[in-house]
Amino acid sequence: MSSLFRRKTILFGDDRPVEHRLARTLSWPHLVALGVGAIVGTGILTLIGVGADRAGPAVLLSFVVAGAICACAALCYAEMATMIPASGSAYTYSYAVLGESIAWVVGWSLILEYSLVVSTVAVGWSGYAVGFLKGLGIVVPAALANGPALGGVVNLPAIGIIAVVAGLLMLGTRESARVNTALVVLKIATLALFVFVALPHFDAANLAPFAPYGYGSTADAGGVKYGVMGAAAIIFFAFYGFDAISTAAEEAKNPERDLAIGIVGSMAACTVIYLIVAAAAVGAVPFAAFSDSPEPLALILRSLGARTTATVVAAAAAIALPTVLLAFLFGQSRIFLVMARDGFLPQSLAKIDARGTPARITAMTAVFVAIIAGLVPLDVIASLANAGTLCAFVAVATCVLVLRRRTPEARRPFRTPLVWLVAPAAILGCCYLFTSLQSVTQIAFFAWNGAGLLVYLLYGRQRAVLSPPA
Repeated sequence: MSSLFRRKTILFGDDRPVEHRLARTLSWPHLVALGVGAIVGTGILTLIGVGADRAGPAVLLSFVVAGAICACAALCYAEMATMIPASGSAYTYSYAVLGESIAWVVGWSLILEYSLVVSTVAVGWSGYAVGFLKGLGIVVPAALANGPALGGVVNLPAIGIIAVVAGLLMLGTRESARVNTALVVLKIATLALFVFVALPHFDAANLAPFAPYGYGSTADAGGVKYGVMGAAAIIFFAFYGFDAISTAAEEAKNPERDLAIGIVGSMAACTVIYLIVAAAAVGAVPFAAFSDSPEPLALILRSLGARTTATVVAAAAAIALPTVLLAFLFGQSRIFLVMARDGFLPQSLAKIDARGTPARITAMTAVFVAIIAGLVPLDVIASLANAGTLCAFVAVATCVLVLRRRTPEARRPFRTPLVWLVAPAAILGCCYLFTSLQSVTQIAFFAWNGAGLLVYLLYGRQRAVLSPPA
C-alpha cells in the first residue's frame, strides 16, 4: 500500500539529463501573454450569455466569485511553481508532495481538462470559420464540417486548426510565443472596442431585478443549476488557463521570478478585463436579450445599431481564438511529456528535438485531441473540463499546506500571502463549485477517474520509473 503513495524526487535545471532538457526561451512577458491567451477566449466571448441566463445581472457577482476562487488557486500555483520549477503543473507537484497514486488521479484529471478545452475550442472555432467562409461564398460541405453525431463524417476545420497550432508549437517555443503575443494584443483590442461602444449605453434599469434566480445554486427539472453560484460553476471555465503557465517552468529563462509574474499577473489582468466587459454587457441591454446567444457580445453590438463593429468583433474573435488552443495544447503536451518521462507513457515520446521542443509528444497530443474534436460531440461533456480543473486546483492548494507543515524552512521564491486563509479558501471554494456542477457532470467525472485508477493499477503502476521516496 505504501508504494501507492511513494513520492518522486523531481529533477529540474541542470540536474535533468541533457536529452530531456527543454530550451529556456520564455521571459515573463511571454508567460503573461500565454496566460492571457489561455484565459481570455471562449469564456468571455460566449459564457457571459450562459452565465446571464442562469444568474441574470448578478452574473457580475458570479464573475467575482469564480475569479476570487481562481485567484486563491493562482497564488498557490505561484508558490509551487517557483519551488518546483519543472514541467507537469499540478501532476508534478502532487507526485513530489502527495504521492504517486494521487499524482496519477491529478494527471488523469488534467488530461480531461486540457483535451476537452482544446477540442471544444477547436469545434467552436470551426463554427466561426465555416460561417466566415460561407460569407465569402465558400461553402464547406456539412459532411466535412460536423462529426458523426451531427450528421456529418468529420469536423475537418477543427482538425485543421489543431494541426496548424501543433505545427507552430513544433517549430519552436519562442516562435509560437511571439505569434501568441500578437494574437493576444488583437484579442484585448477587440474587447476594448466592445467596451468603448457598449459602455456609453449603460442603463442601471437593466440591472433590475439584480438576482432573479437567487444567490445560491438550485437545480431545475433538467438538472441545470441556476443562481449566482450555479452560474459561477460554469463561468469558472472562463478563468482557468493560468495553470498552463506552470507547465512552461522548464522553458522560462528565470523561473523563480517569471513564473510568479506570469501566473499572478495574467490572472489579475484577466479579472479586471472580465469585470469591465461583463459590466458593459449587462448594463447595455436587458440580460434576456443575449442570454441564449452563442455570440453574445456581437449580438449586443447589433442590438445597439453597431452592426459593422459587431462584424469586426466577431471576425477578430475568430482570428484570435487559436491563442486558447496554443496555450492548452502547449500545456497538454508538457503534461504528457512528464508522464512519459515517468514511464506512464512510452519514454521514447519524451525525446527533445534539436530546437529544444518535444516534437514527438506534441504530435501525439495533437492527434489525440484532433480525434476528439473531429468525431465526438462536446456540447454535453464540455463542462467535464471544469471538474478536472477543480481537482487539480484542490491538489495544488493541498500541496502548499502540506509543504508549509513538512518543510517550513524550505526556500520559497514566492510565498502565498495569508496562506492558511488563501489555500483553504481555494480548496473549499473549488469543492463548493464542484457541488454546483450538474449531477451528470459529477457522475461522469467520477466514472472517468474510476477508469483512470484501473489503468494505473493494471498498467501504469508497474511501468512507473522507480525512485526512492523523497
